[in-house]
Amino acid sequence: MRLVFGLVLVLGLGLAGFAVYMAKSYIQGYQAQLAKERSQRAPAIQLADIYVASRPLKYGEPILKKDVKLISFPQRYLPEGPFMTEEELFPEGEDEPRKALRAMEKFEPILEVKVTGPGEEAGLTSQLQRGERAFAIKVDVSSGVSGFLRPGDSVDVYWTGKVGGADLRTEANSVGNVTKLIETGVRLIAVDQQASGDVSGATLARTVTVAVKPQQVAALAQAQATGRLSLSLVGVMDDTVAEIIEVDQHRLLGLAQAEVAIQKEERICTVRTNRGGEVVVSEIPCTN
Repeated sequence: MRLVFGLVLVLGLGLAGFAVYMAKSYIQGYQAQLAKERSQRAPAIQLADIYVASRPLKYGEPILKKDVKLISFPQRYLPEGPFMTEEELFPEGEDEPRKALRAMEKFEPILEVKVTGPGEEAGLTSQLQRGERAFAIKVDVSSGVSGFLRPGDSVDVYWTGKVGGADLRTEANSVGNVTKLIETGVRLIAVDQQASGDVSGATLARTVTVAVKPQQVAALAQAQATGRLSLSLVGVMDDTVAEIIEVDQHRLLGLAQAEVAIQKEERICTVRTNRGGEVVVSEIPCTN
């Protein structure tokens, strides 16, 4: 009887030990799988709440509280100038709403550069930066890039005119009919009376309005009064700085300007002397 009891006890202890071993192995395997899964999991993305358009917005349309929505956006990729609180977007409430300066699609972030100040209208003054002035340039089909100009584009401005007088030349020694690059990277803010960039198709404009510094206004006004201005469209991603460009008729056609050599007439000074009724002419050095 004691022998049977001892065998049962040994067998129970063995089974208990085996069960403990199996449980420990299972737990260790589970913990290893959990650690592996955590290591492969993408890091947590920090989010920030910003306001977006809850519906498509047109140029000049007032932005009300029903037109916006607060959503979470990856903080690392936030655009510049978002509105994160209602106080920032509506500082004066809906009595003086902001206006859209460009068309916005649904769920597009509302940024400071896309809207006016509270209560302001979406006119040209809202598109002028500090120190800038608006100046109108007359254009036609040929000088206005065949009507493919849009507000927001950048253009180079060329002047074509005549430099008169034989003693008047440009810095590049041009004379006669001259075409010269006078301004580069000028920003368009309106085409005719259209200040929105949401224009489909070509528009044959008569004037374009540019945003320039006061000194540039004077230069463009003088150039427009003394010659003809032409615009050259600059590419969207083009950040190159144009060099000094100036072409006259001689450079264009490869004409060599004849140099007329002016020979200086030699001056001779003489003195007349009367010797016994005979007049003798003698050369003397010229004093002046």
